Amino acid sequence: MATGRLNISNTTLQLGTTNTTLYIVPTGFYTVFNVSLTNTGSTAVTIQLAMAVGASPTASDWIEYGTTIQPKGVFERTGLVAQSGMYVVALASAANQINATVYGIETSTS
Repeated sequence: MATGRLNISNTTLQLGTTNTTLYIVPTGFYTVFNVSLTNTGSTAVTIQLAMAVGASPTASDWIEYGTTIQPKGVFERTGLVAQSGMYVVALASAANQINATVYGIETSTS
């Protein structure tokens, strides 16, 4: 069971302009988590955030779509819950400007 930062490779990721998998809920667990996206650049960036059954979200998987983060701004979604096998995926309108962190707690379902 992990707690704290849950990102893939346990590091902060930078979003690109294509789907970036931030986290996958491990088999046999559910996760209560938050997502923090920080715009480190000097221009506004539009983001999308999804909870999906795979790395390529469908139209109904997006929980944020077309949300703008101002320069040096932060966007957070808190209190999210996902079951085993779910993917947390995001993308941005500009590459290498949005830092993404997923943090929370994984809980065994057995």
